[in-house]
Amino acid sequence: MLNNIEIAQAATLKPIAEIAARLGIPDDAIEPYGRTKAKIALDWLAQLEGRPDGRLVVVSAISPTPAGEGKTTTVVGLGDALNRIGKKTVICLREPSLGPVFGMKGGAAGGGYAQVVPMEDINLHFTGDFNAIAVANNLLAALIDNHLHHGNALGIDVRRITWKRVVDMNDRALREIAVALGGPANGYPRQDGFDIVVASEVMAIFCLAVSLADLRTRLGNIVIGYTRDQRPIHARDLAAHGAMAALLKDALKPNLVQTLENNPALIHGGPFGNIAHGCNSVIATRAGLKLADYAVTEAGFGADLGAEKFIDIKCRKSGLRPDLVVLVATIRALKYHGGVAVDDLARENLPALEKGVVNLERHLNNVRNQFGLPCVVAINHFTSDTDAELALLSRKIAHHDAPVVVARHWAEGGAGAEALARKVVETIERVPADFRFLYDDGDSLWEKMNKIAKTIYGASEVTADSKVRAQIRRLQADGYGRYPVCVAKTQYSFSTDPLLRGAPSGHVVNIREVRLAAGAEFVIMICGDVMTMPGLPKVPSAERIDVTPDGRIVGLF
Repeated sequence: MLNNIEIAQAATLKPIAEIAARLGIPDDAIEPYGRTKAKIALDWLAQLEGRPDGRLVVVSAISPTPAGEGKTTTVVGLGDALNRIGKKTVICLREPSLGPVFGMKGGAAGGGYAQVVPMEDINLHFTGDFNAIAVANNLLAALIDNHLHHGNALGIDVRRITWKRVVDMNDRALREIAVALGGPANGYPRQDGFDIVVASEVMAIFCLAVSLADLRTRLGNIVIGYTRDQRPIHARDLAAHGAMAALLKDALKPNLVQTLENNPALIHGGPFGNIAHGCNSVIATRAGLKLADYAVTEAGFGADLGAEKFIDIKCRKSGLRPDLVVLVATIRALKYHGGVAVDDLARENLPALEKGVVNLERHLNNVRNQFGLPCVVAINHFTSDTDAELALLSRKIAHHDAPVVVARHWAEGGAGAEALARKVVETIERVPADFRFLYDDGDSLWEKMNKIAKTIYGASEVTADSKVRAQIRRLQADGYGRYPVCVAKTQYSFSTDPLLRGAPSGHVVNIREVRLAAGAEFVIMICGDVMTMPGLPKVPSAERIDVTPDGRIVGLF
């Protein structure tokens, strides 16, 4: 059997101008990056504002497991299937980060016969967007230290600088560092650190901005630190936002590629769902809705993180309104949530499956009851799934008024997801969305955090030490209480403990740290042991990735 990269390399790709033409995009509105990638001009996209929107389908999932759920693969397969049944469809995805590509994932462009291509380019440097975001972030960091070196006219307190440098790689050694060592010529020594690019506020701003002017304004609103009397210092105070926007000018144009079945895909931006808001760019999603009957997009990790942030942050800020959520699950992953070890997941185990279904049920109830959205459950099929397991799962979900569809897009491409596509269309037409946010803008930051933790996670209590509570009160008093809350926590559990599988209840969510993202306009609550700079595993995927003498990439999957 061919692996993912072999399938992708065997595909016949069409010239990107041909893919663009199918969407009505003229040649002079695309900027090709070779034959199979292009950026779409923002001024041309701005002309589409008068068009009606298509339907917005958000793909989310159960809590992730080592067995994998195949959320991106499902987005691609569903998009191909909708096109197959005559629905003009664009898929909208995030760009992969090099950290997971060389760490645990080894690739993030779909899988099997449901992939976006060129797979190697998308997984590696693509069109350079992440590099532009990193450089813009680090330019601001350099300007901060340069300002300190040349007299510190703004009176920045070096103990209260909150802005970090970033790199698009999992590198735990950079979490906490010292900078400006080596004497007066190198500046003022201070403690600093790195985040991964996808955790940068610049990435969040990039994905929430609706125009270049909006991007520039948001960059200027970034708070980089405070003076001794705790007056905030903004990026605009350092005159940094103009140059940062200049670095991001071309990156802000959404990227157009194609699926294995030559259907259009917009891939743009890439914040992680466990440490950021986990959605592709607003610009790309809006473009998809204007260019097609259906736009299918992805919300990062499980619905407790990805779907909640998609709704309470992205939709709140952009005016987007989903028509339906597809919840992806696998029999294997549900058995894992029922207590089965990874090595035993291929064996039939009905008791474990029945126990693990509670994870899916909680996500399903959250989507339908808290956000008011119709839902379809997509079972991403594995050959180890048995008829008895599939029947049990269907019985367990039957009373939730959410169709359960087995999808075989990994093995069969769009043809294997046609039943899912028809059920999505049927459900959208039959069940109107009663869309609502989880909390109101006027709720305090503490109230917002409690609503997320108690309603979505099933927690009994939110805790924080006196320092964190004081910081939250200060943010509230300074006018940031109107912002939504972006929770950074483990993706593997409803709780902050990655080992608590299933649907734990009555647990405590402790807020370890609070960060203000004034440019992105949300407040980050960091909970548990989650890191904004991940580390590499013992055997990283980088050890398998290589290039042959003729220039062919191998080892991505």
